[in-house]
Amino acid sequence: MSILQTEQLTKIYGKGDTAVTALDHVNLTVTEGEFVAVMGPSGCGKSTLLHLIGGLDQPTSGRVILAGRQLGQLNDDDLTRLRREKIGFVFQFYNLIPVLDALENAALPLTLDGLKPAEAHKRAAAWLERVGLSDRLYHRPDELSGGQQQRVAIARALAAEPMLILADEPTGNLDSRAADEIVGLLRQVADEWIRTILLVTHDPRLAAHADRIVFLKDGRIVDETRLSGKEQDKAALVREQVKVLA
Repeated sequence: MSILQTEQLTKIYGKGDTAVTALDHVNLTVTEGEFVAVMGPSGCGKSTLLHLIGGLDQPTSGRVILAGRQLGQLNDDDLTRLRREKIGFVFQFYNLIPVLDALENAALPLTLDGLKPAEAHKRAAAWLERVGLSDRLYHRPDELSGGQQQRVAIARALAAEPMLILADEPTGNLDSRAADEIVGLLRQVADEWIRTILLVTHDPRLAAHADRIVFLKDGRIVDETRLSGKEQDKAALVREQVKVLA
């Protein structure tokens, strides 16, 4: 079942001679529980696509439809509510509050949404346990490794039980081992907890964990590849495809 669609999605920054087309009539459909990686050279529109899908920016033209609702038709309050309830965000920078421990950071969106602290902490603790941090609940960010901090950020994104996780270069600040662990965790999120993942990455090895890869170039989708088989075989396929499309 499709939960996300973009139709002729276009984003242009500036006007006249200085106008820059970041996205150019992008059509994309993502189904429930699917793990989709978005790849392409710097400046091709990857992050812009995620920002439009997440309602963080408005398209110049075209539509984003999430769970049957067109984002452009929602008022600010309804858009905020949909983002809060349906979408989890994971970014390259963990954006954790330094003075709060892991449990408080993961529970923060729930408490800000009006959930009683005890219930918010219970739900946050359950997700922290699922992402392998049951022994780090009361550690502050400066007491955690980069990979552990990103796990807290993922637990925070999942605590509200969203249907869609938007991950924009979530391994950009991590070493290769921690990056593998984080993408493996996102794979688990899709497989075991049936969440839809849209991942922006430049690394073919990490993209190989996805079910499908969408390649962007100059703001357009230029190719799509479905993946199957062993991880090393899929990674080799992605590397070759990146070379062809470069």
